[in-house]
Amino acid sequence: MISLAGRDILHAWGKFVLTGVGLGLLIGVTLTMAGVYRGMVDDGKALLDNSSAELWVVQKETLGPYAEPSSLYDDLYRAILTVPGVDQAANVTYLTMQVRSATQDVRSMVVGIAPGAAGTPGWPPYLVAGRQITRSHYEAVADIATGFMLGERIRIRRNEYTVVGLTRRMVSSGGDPMVFIPLKDAQEAQFLKDNEAIVSERARTAGNPALNRPGVPGLLSAIEASQANNHNVNAVLVRVAEGRSPEVVAAEIRRWKHVQAFTRAQMEDILIAKLIANASKQIGMFLVILTIVSAAIVAFIIYTMTLGKIREIAVLKLIGTHNRTIASMILQQALGLGVIGFAVGKISATLWGPAFPRYVLLEPWDAVSGFVIVMLVCVLASTLAIRAALKVDPAAAIGG
Repeated sequence: MISLAGRDILHAWGKFVLTGVGLGLLIGVTLTMAGVYRGMVDDGKALLDNSSAELWVVQKETLGPYAEPSSLYDDLYRAILTVPGVDQAANVTYLTMQVRSATQDVRSMVVGIAPGAAGTPGWPPYLVAGRQITRSHYEAVADIATGFMLGERIRIRRNEYTVVGLTRRMVSSGGDPMVFIPLKDAQEAQFLKDNEAIVSERARTAGNPALNRPGVPGLLSAIEASQANNHNVNAVLVRVAEGRSPEVVAAEIRRWKHVQAFTRAQMEDILIAKLIANASKQIGMFLVILTIVSAAIVAFIIYTMTLGKIREIAVLKLIGTHNRTIASMILQQALGLGVIGFAVGKISATLWGPAFPRYVLLEPWDAVSGFVIVMLVCVLASTLAIRAALKVDPAAAIGG
């Protein structure tokens, strides 16, 4: 029975192999789509892990800083440090923008980190080259995915920065590589207006009688000074003291500071259940469509091969071959097609995965599940050909 199926495959091995390769490319795309989703989830978790925080304090009634805009005064962290159970608190800003160098223009998430050292919440936890930021201005640490090199000059808004360190797997929830700069520089890049806007705003302020009072000489100067400086951040990253519950500390911060405080589990839910939810639905639809297309291809090829050997099947029936043997032969051909297709697909996904702009995570369990699904699809797809074969009249072997 096995040799019968093998002989039939060898008889049309070219068509069989080419069909298997075509099916394999479809399976490779399917595995890659699953890997893209896994990569998005892993990027989100890596974003939270690499922040070195256990609590994220953001503007009240927002889901920031990764899901929604959030704005807090930069002196809030001092009040948070007084909350029982808080060990460290550090300001941070996030801004997605184009970062330019002499040779390229890269969409990145610019992260403003508070003064400190490695281990401070918000700082890149490790470097693959160079050093951490040590100056208060115009130094940057970039993810290697940006393509920037050590010592390279990059431009963020109107200022230039020197790349002094390189890190890895520091990306936003959208997959954009991160560039870390000092907090004050990031506040200027994110919140401050350009020179023309500042001049225009000062003119409007000076023309407002309520703000430009002759009897209060220092009022206008104080207002203009406040307009020239910004004291806002997007979030405060908090690490709780050893032995303290993050949930309890978060509840205490929400109670006294009139802000929103999220735990790691809550932030993960926001990133995965809310930000990645739409993408997961789209990828799920693609996977369903690709599975249906793969099933249709297998069914069509096996059915066509079966119709092409009607006379041979009739001869088998004429000499007393059981229907079960004929059905098993067709099923083996379908499963063989599935095995070739899955092998080609798995190799293809492994080879082209690293070339994708998004991180592609190919989990072993996904490969196992994919193989089982491919085999089931092949079994179901072979039923049409099996039904056609079982209806063949033995008389067709002698031209009846």
